[in-house]
Amino acid sequence: MTPPSSPLHHTFSESLMEENIEVAQFIITKWDSSHDDNLVPLFSDKDEARQYLGSIKGLQKAMKYLVLHQSNSEKLVRAQLLMQTAMKRLQKEFYQILKSNRDYLDPESVSAHSSSRPSVSRSSFSEFEEEEEEEEEEDESENENDSVPEVERASLAAMADLRAIAEAMISAGYAKECIKVYKIIRKSIVDEALYHLGVERELTFQRIQKMEWEVLEFKIKNWLSAVKMAVKTLFYGERLLCDQVFSVSAAIRESCFTEISKEGALALFGFPENVAKCKKTPEKLFRILDLYEVVSRLWPEVESIFSFESTSAVRATAVNSLIKLGDTVRTMLMDFETAIQKDSSKTTVPGGGIHPLTRYVMNYISFLADYCGILSDIFADWPFTVPSDLPESYFGSPDSKGSISSPISVRLAWLILVMLCKLDGKAATYKDVPLSYLFLANNLQYVTEKVRQSNLKFLLGDDWLINHELKVKQYAENYEKIGWSKVLASLPENQTAEIPADRVNDHFKKFNSAFEEAYMKQISWVVPDPKLRDHIKISMARRIIPIYKEFYDAYGGVQMKKEMWGEPFIRFTPDDLGNYLSDMFYGSRSSGSVSSSSRGGGRSH
Repeated sequence: MTPPSSPLHHTFSESLMEENIEVAQFIITKWDSSHDDNLVPLFSDKDEARQYLGSIKGLQKAMKYLVLHQSNSEKLVRAQLLMQTAMKRLQKEFYQILKSNRDYLDPESVSAHSSSRPSVSRSSFSEFEEEEEEEEEEDESENENDSVPEVERASLAAMADLRAIAEAMISAGYAKECIKVYKIIRKSIVDEALYHLGVERELTFQRIQKMEWEVLEFKIKNWLSAVKMAVKTLFYGERLLCDQVFSVSAAIRESCFTEISKEGALALFGFPENVAKCKKTPEKLFRILDLYEVVSRLWPEVESIFSFESTSAVRATAVNSLIKLGDTVRTMLMDFETAIQKDSSKTTVPGGGIHPLTRYVMNYISFLADYCGILSDIFADWPFTVPSDLPESYFGSPDSKGSISSPISVRLAWLILVMLCKLDGKAATYKDVPLSYLFLANNLQYVTEKVRQSNLKFLLGDDWLINHELKVKQYAENYEKIGWSKVLASLPENQTAEIPADRVNDHFKKFNSAFEEAYMKQISWVVPDPKLRDHIKISMARRIIPIYKEFYDAYGGVQMKKEMWGEPFIRFTPDDLGNYLSDMFYGSRSSGSVSSSSRGGGRSH
């Protein structure tokens, strides 16, 4: 082999480089578009494109040789002018491919196939040197693409062409011109996509703070949908496209992606942080949780897509949004507890029905249960300490499978307990003691049904439910005992002992009076829950009717004969009692006389 410094090698190299310049002159001039407004796409003919890029590579070698050996040669000037012409042509090609293949290079198309095809299927600029090698690769690619959809093939081909042009321009020192075109076109596409997704760049904290909640809630719902599409498709696809087109240079990849995506991403992830800083009211909590959940789930992808140092601000904004949203959730839950404790409404619910506080709090807490996973994350570093004077039995036996164990379960159980304590105070406002117990039974029954019908059932466990359902029955039993004590007391304690006639009359009179008084007072009381209503009605019937029937069977016949000659002592048969109790619990009248033949009541109101 002849040493490089020998005259023979010098002559051989000079001859080869002159040939390279001549070939480049022919090919580049052929495609010179400086005076042609109707640009014929060079890359529409892959053979022509291969020759064109090959001539540029040969021209580069010639220029390197001339710089070393003939730096003042006219040939070098000629070669430089040819390179400028070639680069202008490639810049226009680059622009045209980006514009004409916009539909094939949209982030959704790119992200759809890039997960299964991590690299462009056709060869890049550096692989155009060997024609045979390239043809073999193209044959393989064509066979491979037989099963690939047309849109995907077009997308892959466009990315391969862009990559080849980018590598050629960067290699020739024209990276700036290439990058400028890419950034302008791709940024406009990303910005337009964000606009159509409803991402508002000018939505500042001041504007958000002044919005009515209905308006802001609509924007939050829109954002929740937009951010998923933006991260999983738009930014992900744009990052893949950058990585493919500028695979030759990590610095250029970073520069392009940052300039194209950073501004839009900052606007996108700045929104939840601004929402979190707004005035905190209870109805906003669930939307705040929605925001936290979405950002939290998308965080791994955000961290991966915006992994460059120059996009660290995007990652920081997303993290700050999570921090602010978490702080807001914790504050709002504490405010919610305080609001329950400070509830000072003096309104007594007619008939001992469900108090508005019970409905509001239980609806709120049952919705919170749907976010137990997110709440666990938010409160992970904020342990909840149960007050020392709180009975352990409230949370279930520590050894039981149904006991409350998770920190979020304990928090929610505590909020329910705070409300139940307030209900105890509200029950005391009733003048009738049995009505206060009926009020407690109704409200606690509502609580247990809400728990049973929601995710609270799984969070609070079986022990909690069993304990509180037993308490409902205790309240109902207290209502029965106290509310109907005079009725039961009007009958003799010992039914088997013989009773004088005047005493029999007295018992019937007292029973009539006590039953009518209880009926007239309680017919306006309510038991909204069907199961509790059935339980109380059956229990009442079992408590009163058998005792009365025994007394009625023993003395009713005698008294009925006496009534023919004077005032009636017996006003109710045992069947009548059952009818009146049914009237109380299942009727529709709010008041009436027990002597009326019609049946009424308002128990289910």
